[in-house]
Amino acid sequence: MKKIIFLSFATFLFNVISYAQNTVGSSSVHGIVRDGGNQKVVDAATISLYNFKDSSLVKVSLADQDGQFGFENLAAGDYFLTASSIGTYGVTGNIFRLASGQNYDAGTLILKERITSLSEVKVEVKKPFIERKIDRTIINVDASITNTGTSALEVLEKSPGVSVDKDGNVSLKGKAGVMVMLDGRQTYLSGQDLANLLRNMPSSNIDQIEIMTNPSAKYDAKGNSGLINIKTKKIKTKGLNGNFTSSISYSKYFRNNNSVNTNYKTGRFNLFANATNSVNRGESTMYLVRKFRNTSTKEVETIFDQTTPMKRSNTYENLKVGMDFYANKKTTLGMVVSGYLNPGKETSLSQTNLNNSNNVTDSIVTANNIDKRKSNNISTNFNLRHTFDSTGKEFTIDLDYLNYFSTRNQFLQNNFLNPDFSIRRDPTLLIGNLPSQVNIYAVKTDFIFPLKNSAKIETGVKGSYVTTDNNALYQINTAGGYETDLGKTNHFIYKENINAAYVNYSRQIKKWGVQAGLRAENTNSEGHQVGSGARPDSVFVKHYTNLFPTGFVTYQLNDKNTFSLNYGRRIDRPDYEDLNPFYYFLDEYTYEVGNTLLQPQITDNIELSHTYRGFLTTTLNYSKTNNAFVDVLRQVTAERKTFQTKDNLASKSNLGLAVSANFPVASFWNMNVYGNLNYDEFKGVLNGGMLDATTTNFFGNISNQFKFKKGWSAELSGFYRTGGLEGQIITFPMWRMDGGIAKQVLKKKGSLKLSVRDIFKSQQFNGGVKYQDIDLKIKNVRDSRSISLTFSYRFGKPMQQQRRKAGGAQEEQNRVKSGGN
Repeated sequence: MKKIIFLSFATFLFNVISYAQNTVGSSSVHGIVRDGGNQKVVDAATISLYNFKDSSLVKVSLADQDGQFGFENLAAGDYFLTASSIGTYGVTGNIFRLASGQNYDAGTLILKERITSLSEVKVEVKKPFIERKIDRTIINVDASITNTGTSALEVLEKSPGVSVDKDGNVSLKGKAGVMVMLDGRQTYLSGQDLANLLRNMPSSNIDQIEIMTNPSAKYDAKGNSGLINIKTKKIKTKGLNGNFTSSISYSKYFRNNNSVNTNYKTGRFNLFANATNSVNRGESTMYLVRKFRNTSTKEVETIFDQTTPMKRSNTYENLKVGMDFYANKKTTLGMVVSGYLNPGKETSLSQTNLNNSNNVTDSIVTANNIDKRKSNNISTNFNLRHTFDSTGKEFTIDLDYLNYFSTRNQFLQNNFLNPDFSIRRDPTLLIGNLPSQVNIYAVKTDFIFPLKNSAKIETGVKGSYVTTDNNALYQINTAGGYETDLGKTNHFIYKENINAAYVNYSRQIKKWGVQAGLRAENTNSEGHQVGSGARPDSVFVKHYTNLFPTGFVTYQLNDKNTFSLNYGRRIDRPDYEDLNPFYYFLDEYTYEVGNTLLQPQITDNIELSHTYRGFLTTTLNYSKTNNAFVDVLRQVTAERKTFQTKDNLASKSNLGLAVSANFPVASFWNMNVYGNLNYDEFKGVLNGGMLDATTTNFFGNISNQFKFKKGWSAELSGFYRTGGLEGQIITFPMWRMDGGIAKQVLKKKGSLKLSVRDIFKSQQFNGGVKYQDIDLKIKNVRDSRSISLTFSYRFGKPMQQQRRKAGGAQEEQNRVKSGGN
């Protein structure tokens, strides 16, 4: 079976390459980019080649250290070029005709303060949906019609190499443990609460998503599979500019997202603000079938058949304001303050039939669960950037403070019934109050020092201090009223200090590019479980230091072929709340609990890539994770209870082959194709037994962009994922298809977009566990199909969107769980 899968994937790769070889021409274009002020060359400028006929993007290139750029293997036709770089508004060149076999000299493109429009024709330049750079993949969110009316999590689901499981956990190239950043700064959320934030963040707020599978030593070492940086919209055009977006979606319920993004730049000041409001409602139904066996004979004794319909409602309100002050030509001071409110409510009414070995119902338990959550956040960043001279020598500093406060109030009533629904015994009531507070302080400095011969050294230090205070007070009803349940009540306090330093060296030597770095991180943590009548006071203290080397080598064999090899070591520390020994209940027999004994997991990654003709990239990657995090299901057979927790597995190995291609099928049709084949191996002790398992799985997605006349465009996209294995959990195949149309209105300042997500309602989770005495089947059916209508309007001058540089708090924020749905 594995040979068949690998053969099929190789055939797919051959067909893509064959198609590519038949769709390119023999003409070429070359030129140079210079600064309009002092006429110096501009390296790393982005050069885009467009088809004049329909303004469709043909290719994208980066200028080298001499400011030179080129495009090869072009078909004959009429084209024009655009050039842009950080701190400029770019330039649009003249229209030129390219003959078959011609090597056209585009001359010198001069970067100016404003975009120069063609005098012969008004051209609107659009970014491609997917851009691939040497060290990252960039997703331009607005370039995809089916992203309208969706959330950040839904945009990630259709990004190449990214997958999202039933709980909203994000994986990259088949590996969990992704570091998610927001505007270059950690969200400090993880697990369910990171999923909640992404699920409630409208896609209209997002400009780009950057995906890096092996970041350099400059970045925090967190994230064994790499990092994802979500860049929100920010405008830096002079005067008052902005945009407004409003969308309404319908599935089983109506949802709406509204956002406004404004900027005012004058003189030495740049002021910006972003406000968002979204209301999200939905429902799902979870089906669980659990078989409890005799510990000696292994015969089935009891079958729990459980159905749990759930309804959720959330409101997300976010405000971000900031200012940049240009003290002089070399020094910029900045401040950003942001915060959000995220109240939510989830209700469920489950029914569990307790059946005998013949699957005949002996009794019934119903559970009424009401879970109200509220999460608040305030974060502040102060930053300074100083450029010493024109060589690029630069110093930056970031100061960050973040505060998260969340509350969670739970009401759980279990009713015990006979098969005819008559009362079997008195119900039990459990009330939970779970407040949580997290404070994060971080400071980070970075220094860039250019050397001779295109070499550069980057170095910096970072320190962070985190305190978390989590309380869980549970009360049960008794004949004398409500009393504290000492077995479930808990109070956990956690403190953590991380100190880091790094150095990174890079150089271009003719056709070779070399980058090497080393990062050291020292971690000091203390956990305090406050004593109670049911348990003694306990404290654990940990001190450890790790080194994280990185290396990156590229070689440009010729105009058609580029090779790269990179290596990096990463670490994932346990999420703050995963360490908390708290209980979260679904019903009397199903719950989740934390694990204070979790250890960090460390991963070594290596990747070999080949890029063909600038559009087709093939990557072979291998990683090995020690102390790998896995979600574990455990069972108290005597009490018929099942609970989920996290544990460390001795090792997990991953071997993957990925292929990505972006090519025009026709003048109006552009296609992005991505495929990833993974082989995973799990080894270690799990629940007291030895787990030694392997699995092969495939993930692929495809996006078709269509552009028609008179401002019309369309999209058809989808993904498919085979079944797989994650620890002890078996997952079944899953797929989805999306479609949409768009029309420019109001003199191209506005747009209307209509899209349908999960057209066939096929994105439903199915899985199960068969390990030791656990025999479980899971199915989750949710309202995944939705239709959305979105209106966007921009005001002011034509906008060039730029993002503020990264803040200093880059590792801690992803590990906070603050509640909220």
